[in-house]
Amino acid sequence: MASRPPGAGAPRLRVPSPAALAAREVDVALRDGSSVHVRPVRPDDLPALRAFLESLSPNARRLRFFTGAPDLRAAARWAAEVNRHERDGLLAVAGDGTIVGHAAWARIDGERAEVAFETGEEMRGRGLATILLAHLAFGARAQGIASFVAEVLPENHRMLGVFRESGLPLQVASEPGLLTVEMPTAFTDGARARFWQREQIAAVAAMDAVLRPAAVAVVGASPDPETLGGAVFANLLRGGFGGPLHAVNRRGRAIGTHPCHTSIEEVPGDVDLVVLAIPAAEALTVARACAARGVRALVVLANGFAESGDAGAARQRELLATCRAGGMRLVGPNCLGVLNTDPAVRLDATFAPTAPPPGGVALMSQSGGVGIAVLEHARRLGVGISAFASVGNKADLSGNDFLEWCEGDEHTRAILLYLESFGNPRKFARIAQRVGRSKPIVAVKAGRSAVGARAASSHTGALLAGSEDAVAALFHQSGVLRVDSLGELFDLAALLERQPLPAGDRVAIVTNAGGPGVLAADACDAVGLELPPLPAPLARELAAATSGAGRSGGTGGSGNPVDLLAEAVPGDFSAAVELLGRSDAVDAIIAVYVPRPFARPAEVAAELRAAATRLDRRLPLLTVFMTADGPPAGLDDPSAPLPVFRYPEDAARALARAVEHARWRDAPRGVAPTFDDARSDEAAAIVARALAAEGAGGGAWLDPLQAHDLLACHGVPLAPQRIVRSPTAAARAAAELGGPVALKAVASGLVHRSDDGGVALDLPGPTAVRRAALAMRERLGRGGHAVEAFVVQAMAPAGIEMLVGATADPQFGPVVAVGAGGRAVELLRDVAVRLTPVTDRDAHEMVRQLGTFPLLDGYRGAAPLDVAALEQVLQRIGALVVAHPEIVELDCNPVIVHERGAVVVDARIRIAPRDPAAPTPRLRR
Repeated sequence: MASRPPGAGAPRLRVPSPAALAAREVDVALRDGSSVHVRPVRPDDLPALRAFLESLSPNARRLRFFTGAPDLRAAARWAAEVNRHERDGLLAVAGDGTIVGHAAWARIDGERAEVAFETGEEMRGRGLATILLAHLAFGARAQGIASFVAEVLPENHRMLGVFRESGLPLQVASEPGLLTVEMPTAFTDGARARFWQREQIAAVAAMDAVLRPAAVAVVGASPDPETLGGAVFANLLRGGFGGPLHAVNRRGRAIGTHPCHTSIEEVPGDVDLVVLAIPAAEALTVARACAARGVRALVVLANGFAESGDAGAARQRELLATCRAGGMRLVGPNCLGVLNTDPAVRLDATFAPTAPPPGGVALMSQSGGVGIAVLEHARRLGVGISAFASVGNKADLSGNDFLEWCEGDEHTRAILLYLESFGNPRKFARIAQRVGRSKPIVAVKAGRSAVGARAASSHTGALLAGSEDAVAALFHQSGVLRVDSLGELFDLAALLERQPLPAGDRVAIVTNAGGPGVLAADACDAVGLELPPLPAPLARELAAATSGAGRSGGTGGSGNPVDLLAEAVPGDFSAAVELLGRSDAVDAIIAVYVPRPFARPAEVAAELRAAATRLDRRLPLLTVFMTADGPPAGLDDPSAPLPVFRYPEDAARALARAVEHARWRDAPRGVAPTFDDARSDEAAAIVARALAAEGAGGGAWLDPLQAHDLLACHGVPLAPQRIVRSPTAAARAAAELGGPVALKAVASGLVHRSDDGGVALDLPGPTAVRRAALAMRERLGRGGHAVEAFVVQAMAPAGIEMLVGATADPQFGPVVAVGAGGRAVELLRDVAVRLTPVTDRDAHEMVRQLGTFPLLDGYRGAAPLDVAALEQVLQRIGALVVAHPEIVELDCNPVIVHERGAVVVDARIRIAPRDPAAPTPRLRR
């Protein structure tokens, strides 16, 4: 509800194309976890719009239209006549096609538009109007609308609350009997944070229906534990689910003493979660019945959906539509189920053969098979699980929703993910970056191979030919710890769940055998951990404390590792660990035990647990038991659980990753720069003209002048240059520039000019330039390249050649790279990659990540080069490709970094029309 429809009698407007309309359709989650479909208004919505307006209460109509008797036929006609540029509208549609909300804007003048809303009575308080405002503002901004204006009756507190809830800065003016509200369409950081917070609330509410249901029903339940339904129902009974549990089976056979209903309609009371353990062909019918019953969420175990081909994909779409129509959320299909070990819930709605112990690790798997293996591995290792979700085909709820839920779960201390794909990688990055500040996230991402890598014409494109680099950048920027195997996943999980994060990378090794101590020291060094020498007073304390048992030898040295020698007794381990832990000389301890007659494994384990208890989590303690029978029992005792590893290398690798995460968490967050000197409109005009050129409909490479001007619009430092058509003109250009110059040929199909003789450097003057141009034209002509023009460019100062570039990944968006430049760029493959936006921290890290960084930093006594200038180029290129998504490849090679700056001396840019199917905005996919 908001202001009157302006211009109700306006003439009919041009209708946007079907492709443009389809590109803006999204499903959105409401505050209570349910969802609706948001799409643009279409001309054929006129009857439904009128019916919707007629369904509003008399008071709602008065607040909306400022009269108790509005002309609803004219209002509906006004709402249906949109063209995106002068007037636009959005509808919120329930799963059955019923309109439950409408929002529209109409241009008042050049940059202002009046805005209006209506929401159905059943949608009040669920956040729909605020969501519609966000979508509407995003689309209006793209049409040049800078601010919205709304006229509101003073008593319309609900509408004023919607505007304030948006987080947009408001200007409210009072007039007789009327309030005028004006707000920008550009979302501020605060407004964006508000929107994300609402999105988080919706995700948690949806996942609560799945992981904290008050009542559960299993359709397909069976007394036979060898069936899916039988296994799920048996697990729910064995786990002791705390709420009403209903069995549904068409035969109605009791399961033990548990009665069974023949249909979901027979189940008494409310049901939050229904597990469908039935074939895919039967799932749709039962899902419709669940929707009619008001079920909040479904877990669909069966395969035979999108993973099985076109027919299965159609079945999955119909299942999702049924859930949308009934306000249900969906886990799966093609999944293992869900689990929550919270004592207040005790939900095991999986068909896994074993149940893991309760604990602090939340686990999400896209693969049901991997999920079974991981739960079994957790049980065998004693790693406690707080919650588990197998999301399968991710038709609705996904890993992003699981992360949002885990953030607020008091029992979860670390989160493990097995991922095969990303639905919305940038949203994943945003959520993971926030959640990871309080709870570490560890991920195994399947599919590292470069199969399917696309062909690329630029150096940057060749370096980033697949999405693997983008995945690595995504994890790095969001603080997710990526591991390569399930074994490494659980090694790290055990450490993160049971021990505090280390304050630094200084490690002490305590062992009763010299050889394993050396192996542990080598392993620590290999992963970048430091083994500091121990202070002399601490070494004396260690010798005194561990030789108190009266055995000869005492401590075998004052260094690090601390060798307790073969005669060490169990108490020597605890004494050494406590002294080291209280010394502030180290940040972590690795205790390595080898079987000895004087120290049995169980006794050593008990002493280490006691020492850990007395240290009270001052620093992490990792244990390595190199025994044939595996680690002794009791190390996972909840009172003082310790991570245990089979080999020193495993412990060192896990500790190094924990150090990496601690550093990421403590580091200041990067800031994405804004460049006030950027001429974005001028740059957009260059791109538009290039796309409009003949033959550029599917994309094209910019010519050297266009590429130069586009970079200049965004403040990228460029060498002075002239573009000319003839050798004589090249000589004149050289005279104008003065000093030594470079000459470069421009010819169609000439990709790597230096390799083909299309570049001449350090030409001293006009005569040398003309002579070189004539020779270049002749040489390239013989090779089949007709020279169209010459670039005459002032020579850059001496420095190091680097590459800065970008590609548009179809899933991850713009990806920016920096690396060693010049002719050997693909050979060296020394490159660092980040997703946009490139923050100051990103740029700083990227440059220092390179193997060639020492060359920039004063290698072997050379003067340090201007690294800050290179970082500035990186950030400006990142801002450029974000501002102009039509750029699909950009290659600045080389960028000469010298003592007083950095300068781009060659650039290639390929553009293509934007994908019309890209959702706008991508708030939910």
